[in-house]
Amino acid sequence: MPLLPTAPDVTFGGSHLDRAAQLRDDQAALAQIALAQILVFWRGKVLCLRDAQTGAARLCFLERSAALLHHCAADTQMFLGLSEAGAGYFAHELRDWTPALPDGVALGAFSDLSEQAHPDAPEGAVFLELRSIMMALSPREAELAATARALLNWHGTHGFCARCGSASDVVQAGWQRKCPQCGAAHFPRTDPVVIMLVTYHDRVLLGRSHGWPEGMYSALAGFVEPGETIEAAVRREVFEEAGITTARVAYIADQPWPYPNSLMFGCVVEATSTQITLDPHELENALWLTRQEAMDVFCGSHPEISSPRKGAIARFLLENWLADRFVSQG
Repeated sequence: MPLLPTAPDVTFGGSHLDRAAQLRDDQAALAQIALAQILVFWRGKVLCLRDAQTGAARLCFLERSAALLHHCAADTQMFLGLSEAGAGYFAHELRDWTPALPDGVALGAFSDLSEQAHPDAPEGAVFLELRSIMMALSPREAELAATARALLNWHGTHGFCARCGSASDVVQAGWQRKCPQCGAAHFPRTDPVVIMLVTYHDRVLLGRSHGWPEGMYSALAGFVEPGETIEAAVRREVFEEAGITTARVAYIADQPWPYPNSLMFGCVVEATSTQITLDPHELENALWLTRQEAMDVFCGSHPEISSPRKGAIARFLLENWLADRFVSQG
């Protein structure tokens, strides 16, 4: 079965960040960190610096004295970890700000390339959708941005105790919520998702979900259910979505995916049938592509299907399959 020994090129794949969990419950120690590098998020977008000459964007790290932080509520501060030099990484969320948006802009959509500049942000700093800049980020920046976005996503939908319904408090520097009424502790949720490249000899199966941008296809994917292994989830999802039976499953690489709070387990699986039977609730379409057709897609020359988005693990899987980099192990 094809296996890939290492996968260091997956976006959000990690940078060996020291998350310094021992400091999360020590507010005094966190306050005494001499150098703080703070990310600010607004409605899922992250504050970035736009280079006036090249147009390139990078994450904008603020100091504690930055004017923009005065607009961020104290309970939105998240401690992300420490740099090798001992600097503290933090994230804040800007909530009470409603700028005018261009006509047709849907925040968080695949096609949202709009930029918003807060009057108290540093010159040249704008809020950008993370998807639009993720390939330009260093591994450390990508890990920080993905961690912060996933944490803030979780807090945004888990403000009340799941046990008694009371409003809960943010504790552990953003890594826990505690109910003041019943004492229940709640921890950030990560949803396991399998994403799999289904192959049959020299062909590959791609699918299209409802509402995706025109021409967008990708590897099939689905959530791992309770009591289920990764391999079982791969086989179940492929059969449920496309009616394809499968045999051996190989885990390749994983990817934190903060849209909103997933961990993607990238796999390759061998199909044992080819007749597609769509579940219309799950997929709009699915089709088999030959290796040459898949190469045309990857190169952007296919007449109907666009290339998978850079930075997504689906592109990583397809690229390595096309390059025949999966190594058979007996």
